[in-house]
Amino acid sequence: QVNLVESGGRVVQAGDSLTLTCDANGDTLRRYSIGWFRQAPGKDREFVAAISWITTVYDDSVKGRFTLSRDNDKNAVHLHMNNVIPEDTAIYYCAAKKDSNDLRSGYDNWGQGTQVTVTS
Repeated sequence: QVNLVESGGRVVQAGDSLTLTCDANGDTLRRYSIGWFRQAPGKDREFVAAISWITTVYDDSVKGRFTLSRDNDKNAVHLHMNNVIPEDTAIYYCAAKKDSNDLRSGYDNWGQGTQVTVTS
């Protein structure tokens, strides 16, 4: 069982950049596929991006603006968010699973989330 903790969420202006971090303890993140999801007020949780040991996938809404990277030395995964827009406002969650099938779903380990607010 891997325990996940997100950090880095804050209030930013449209066009700014920020990086969210998913830290892990209890197991090595390299063994897992890591997904990022977000939930805006009044909306369902939605897929943002995911990284396995084979590939990285992004939702169309963030493609070209967000990138994922692994920091194996720190047992973490970073979500780099560039040129943010107000529609990116949400609670961001990282999640982990051991397989690399359908990176948009099937996660069974979740963090508590970190709030990102983008002002116009």
